[in-house]
Amino acid sequence: MKRILSLLVLCFAVCSLSSFSAEPASDWTSREIARFKAAEANQGVAVDGEFFYAITNRQIGKYRKSDGSRVDGWKDDQGGPFIHLNAGYIKDGQLICAHSNFPGVPMLSSIEIWDAETMKHIGSHSFGMAPGSLTWTAEKDGVRYACFADYSGRAGNPGKGPAYTQLIRYDDQWRPTAGWGFPTELVKKFGSSSASCGAFGPGGFLYVTGHDEKEIYVLDFPTAGSTFRWLATIPASLEGQAFAWDPTNERRLYGIVRKTKEVVVIEINPGTGFAEKNTAAR
Repeated sequence: MKRILSLLVLCFAVCSLSSFSAEPASDWTSREIARFKAAEANQGVAVDGEFFYAITNRQIGKYRKSDGSRVDGWKDDQGGPFIHLNAGYIKDGQLICAHSNFPGVPMLSSIEIWDAETMKHIGSHSFGMAPGSLTWTAEKDGVRYACFADYSGRAGNPGKGPAYTQLIRYDDQWRPTAGWGFPTELVKKFGSSSASCGAFGPGGFLYVTGHDEKEIYVLDFPTAGSTFRWLATIPASLEGQAFAWDPTNERRLYGIVRKTKEVVVIEINPGTGFAEKNTAAR
């Protein structure tokens, strides 16, 4: 009897672990509603009520949402301090971007801030040598999060790889308070790269993209342990990289197609079982 009980416990543990890691069945869908050319659409895009901001390593273009016309921009000075801008979002009239020295090792990371109206660089917060390379930051209910990626090959930390990518929660003094990793099967979709972007969206869930895949992954915090729960996969016409939710439409996001230098506007349609998030405070 003890042997049978031990086998049942082991089976339950393995099945529970697999449920966190395996790709879930999903009937979530999306549709593209607009597409605009943007020369800077290389790393990602941020968006506010009237404009979207196409981001590349050392440049940002500001475009009107209504017709895709370019109205302003920013470019680092020759020999300036910027190396590799990543995902960005708008908060209180500020454009907040992740930045790193990718593909440099040791990895160095910072958050860089612009006045979204004037496109002037106005602030910086350095993480120094953090646990990885900063690819995106997010805020939810006044709480800060930052994703530090690791990679395979020359841009990665020796002996590590994409599986070491983690999301860290911080207090208002940038002191770490918690952290989570990504499911094994999801990490495989990142290839030799990592999670290019993440943002909290409909239902309070965390939506994440990889580097190249035409997919958006819907995640939730675990009720126990340290690995995100993978709830759904949304096929989408973006191609990985950084995206941003439209503040004027909770189910609309802006993403990019890197190879054609385009910004795409997408609406998602949640599938079966979607409900407003109602879990314990994190």
